[in-house]
Amino acid sequence: MLERLFQLQAHGTTVRKEVIAGFTTFLTMAYIIVVNPSILSATGMDFGAVFVATCLAATIGTLIMGLWANYPIALAPGMGLNAFFSFTVVGSMGYSWQVALGAVFISGFIFFLLSLFKVREWIINSIPLSLRYGISAGIGFFLALIALKNAGIVIDNPATLVGLGDVKVAESLLFFGGFVLICALSFRQITGAVMIGIIAVTAAAMAMGMVEYDGFVSAPPSLAPTFMQLDLAGALNVGMISVIFAFLFVDLFDTSGTLIGAAQRGGLLDKNGKLPRLGRALMSDSVATMSGAALGTSTTTSYIESTAGITAGGRTGLTAVVVAALFMACLLLSPIAGIIPAYATAPALLYVAVLMASGLKLIDWDDVTEAAPAVVTALMMPLTFSIANGIALGFITYAILKALSGRWSDLNVSVVIIAVVFILKFTFLDVA
Repeated sequence: MLERLFQLQAHGTTVRKEVIAGFTTFLTMAYIIVVNPSILSATGMDFGAVFVATCLAATIGTLIMGLWANYPIALAPGMGLNAFFSFTVVGSMGYSWQVALGAVFISGFIFFLLSLFKVREWIINSIPLSLRYGISAGIGFFLALIALKNAGIVIDNPATLVGLGDVKVAESLLFFGGFVLICALSFRQITGAVMIGIIAVTAAAMAMGMVEYDGFVSAPPSLAPTFMQLDLAGALNVGMISVIFAFLFVDLFDTSGTLIGAAQRGGLLDKNGKLPRLGRALMSDSVATMSGAALGTSTTTSYIESTAGITAGGRTGLTAVVVAALFMACLLLSPIAGIIPAYATAPALLYVAVLMASGLKLIDWDDVTEAAPAVVTALMMPLTFSIANGIALGFITYAILKALSGRWSDLNVSVVIIAVVFILKFTFLDVA
């Protein structure tokens, strides 16, 4: 049955290799089951319900990817967009988390339509590479600011906007220790480095009496507080256009980049260098996002950590099915997730920020018309506490700078349209 379903021999793999690859991928991304509830609960969402929604969204998305698209790619609520959901859409813009979930669902539905009608290639190819790199780095800086804020390293200061917190307190020291531990383990290529760092900080805090042990295994919490609570009507408000746009485009870039990168690593591209069943893979991602929103979590997307499992030998959807089973099993571990403090998950956020910022090296720094928009995009995300604002200001800067520099050939219709839409938004709508 497994051979017929996943074509193991044709992909040069075995059940044993696929299972090992599944465990490897899961260990590299398991941190999301504690980090995501920690971030989304800041909106007032029930921690236990978000924990269950995270596990189920990861299970459903990864299972669809494995069984339908037959790729060893795992999915889960995406880092960066969960922070944007909590701290910008709900925290800064003042929308309810129900409306934010509605926006996530709509972005997933649009993503599904783009995949169904094969418009995705045109969109991806029309976005300048410098802006893509700037968006990735900006999300990383956004996560870094949140991590440092959660750890008490960066605090508000009336005179200078931000300042340095008390770095001598135990929370700050544990945060720093966790971060360098994760980086060191990652450098040594230790599988599950991020999860090990989170557990190590939590264990140290527990030994110091800063957190209390509350059990290891229990029945899953109720999903009722978040299940089907999305507000679609509220998300159709004209002020949510940029929010939906941000959810959609970041997911589109993340998914496409992850799929191509993972396929290249595993030799899954065809003789023309294209990814077979790309449409199925992208539709799997969009269905996962819609399912996640209905369950009660932010955008579900493909994880680049899947390359760890591919490196370990995973070549088919059986790897993804194993990951899905492990996420389902995590439903019984809610007591562990509940005791992990914010300063234990903050090192994971900062580490992910380091990885995302690496795209800056690919920018053509000798061409200011490419470098400046990328820098504007990257800086405006943390400084305005909004991924959407960063994307908007990046597109506007790119279009105007290219036009004034006489580089009309670098502009395309989609970039100009997007820039004009954002200019109109800033001109006529509330941009808070």
